[in-house]
Amino acid sequence: MIPAWCTYCSGEVTHVVSEQNTFTDVLSWIEKKTEDQESPQILDISWFTESMSSGKPVPVEARHRLGVLSFVKLQVLGSPVSKDKDALSTVAPYACQRQTPLIHHNSKITDALEILGKAASFQGSEVRSLAFARAASVLKSLPCKLQSIEEAKNLVWCGGHCQTVIQEILEDGVCHEVEVLKNSEQYQCMELLTSIFGVGVRTAERWYNDGVRKLSDLADLHIKLTAEQKAGIEHYTDLKQPVTRDEAERVESLITRALDRFVPGLRITMTGGFRRGKQQGHDVDFLITHPDEEALNGLLEKSVNWMDSQGLLLYHHTKARSHVQTRRRSTHMDGHETCYAIFALPNHDSLKAESGDFTSSGACRWRAVRVDLVVAPYEEYPYALLGWTGSKVGDAELCSQENGRQMATELHVGEATGPVSACRL
Repeated sequence: MIPAWCTYCSGEVTHVVSEQNTFTDVLSWIEKKTEDQESPQILDISWFTESMSSGKPVPVEARHRLGVLSFVKLQVLGSPVSKDKDALSTVAPYACQRQTPLIHHNSKITDALEILGKAASFQGSEVRSLAFARAASVLKSLPCKLQSIEEAKNLVWCGGHCQTVIQEILEDGVCHEVEVLKNSEQYQCMELLTSIFGVGVRTAERWYNDGVRKLSDLADLHIKLTAEQKAGIEHYTDLKQPVTRDEAERVESLITRALDRFVPGLRITMTGGFRRGKQQGHDVDFLITHPDEEALNGLLEKSVNWMDSQGLLLYHHTKARSHVQTRRRSTHMDGHETCYAIFALPNHDSLKAESGDFTSSGACRWRAVRVDLVVAPYEEYPYALLGWTGSKVGDAELCSQENGRQMATELHVGEATGPVSACRL
């Protein structure tokens, strides 16, 4: 944040360091506070902290630069800055080092890359899926729309197949590979089946090979379902609808009141996309902790049973805390005690908030919402919060960055041993 008391920027200033501001914000501030003079370097707070540790200014590297230097013509301090392909090399290599707006300029390209990433995951190739996701993440961080393939050639993670997709969309307006993929029966079926709560890629692939093409085929082909999958199919229509921020906050209010019945003073944090500023999502995740670790014992079981008795849970399954650690990458979330639930969120007119009666009664007076409740010991809370906030690409790259420094990076972990031991892949 740029403080209000910064009313003038001296010509002797060579470096401007900022935190929680975009490159454009800082540039605009500099233009207002300076007269015609050479532009200072606009850097992230990481450059300052590293310089303080070294006792002297460290050399400026690409990763220190704030966001991405604009590669369109700008009027900086009265002097035009020409389009510069080399400026694209200043894109930070890791998602956790970049600021990414919720609304960006390259959605046509990123949508195509995300479809290719999803298709790769359907084929069991998580490496290719992550590669497409990384490229999409970079493009989302750019301050303006790509105009030519030349502008993309120096972008990190955007080479090879991704560059071909970018070029085709910029030149033809569409990626033909993606269009063929979207219209293929297998892709459409895999997308449908994996959207069912409790169904992963392997199960969906097995069902597809068994002849499942639509939801009704599951009954016609006598496919054996788990309780989780039965609940997912029963409430499929509701669960496919995005959860709004208003709905997420109403869920938060109900859960907070339920948990407070058993342990007052809990820290309950809504995580995931909503914590990153999104206005809608496919589920709502909550991280729960308390300074007194003993107070957490049995909390989840008691509160879940109580909410179930009040008609607030349509399905729930609780996984006990695991103390087993592994360095092997896994699709499992973490070792924390977790409840995976389908919540019956009462409509405004059916929720008697003032009376404290949580019961949702009457036909279609509630909607089903996916909710995860995660209990983390207080000393592990910061790491778990980092991992559960996401995004998945950001978490994966945090893990990659820390692994490069030979530090422990367990998935959300139990027993944190490094500063980024909360990564979720």
